[in-house]
Amino acid sequence: MKKTMPIFLAILLFLIPLPGSWAAEPDLKAILRTVDKMSNFETTDFSATYTVVSEKPGEDSSVFKIRMFRRDQEDKFLLLFLEPEIQKGQGYLQLEDNLWFYDPESRKFSHSSLKENLEDSETKNSDFRRSSLSEDYEVESYSEEALGKYPVYVINLVANNDEVPYPRMKLWIHKDRSLVLKVEDYSLSQRLMRTAYYPKYMRVSDRFIPSRMLFVDELKEGEKTQVTIKDASVASLPDSVFTKAYLERVNR
Repeated sequence: MKKTMPIFLAILLFLIPLPGSWAAEPDLKAILRTVDKMSNFETTDFSATYTVVSEKPGEDSSVFKIRMFRRDQEDKFLLLFLEPEIQKGQGYLQLEDNLWFYDPESRKFSHSSLKENLEDSETKNSDFRRSSLSEDYEVESYSEEALGKYPVYVINLVANNDEVPYPRMKLWIHKDRSLVLKVEDYSLSQRLMRTAYYPKYMRVSDRFIPSRMLFVDELKEGEKTQVTIKDASVASLPDSVFTKAYLERVNR
């Protein structure tokens, strides 16, 4: 009995966790809220110029230049085409739950969707609106890994509504800075549809937005779109910018 007691105590001590030996699991929903907050402008307007370069095998690259206007506190945005000349003046306007496309040639508005691709690129209309990951998705699982030299949370998400372009997503989020570095977009059957990379960010006021993005079509080999941003501003915008009348007027 005396000989077995030390062995019993040793096993008992081994099973009892020491203080701090079990790290608390991260609050993943809070991380998603932080990701949203880092790139959204809830107290100011936001505008910037986007250059979109779409590449497809065997074709010349398509280049679009777009001026973006956002008012995140009202979930409004407007995309105005500056180039190419043939599309100059075309635009997308989001008002509440409606996304409108304006064609200056016909002078008509038509319904569009956040799920649709921007022209023939690998970007979606939703890629240009405010981030709403914490609102639209629930966490399914996660792991802690490294993406190159960066420590990241790898979070698998499932959509809680059918308004989003992709029902499932996988995010690589920088653990220290709460910035999204990579995203994989999946269909409901968990087929990989698109991969997005965010290699570079820029600071705008007290927020961080990706200044360079790469979207790769995983269904059509060799098709990809690169987006770069410049002339970012948080200056106040007139209310009239977020109206159909503005799109009609700017084309006159």
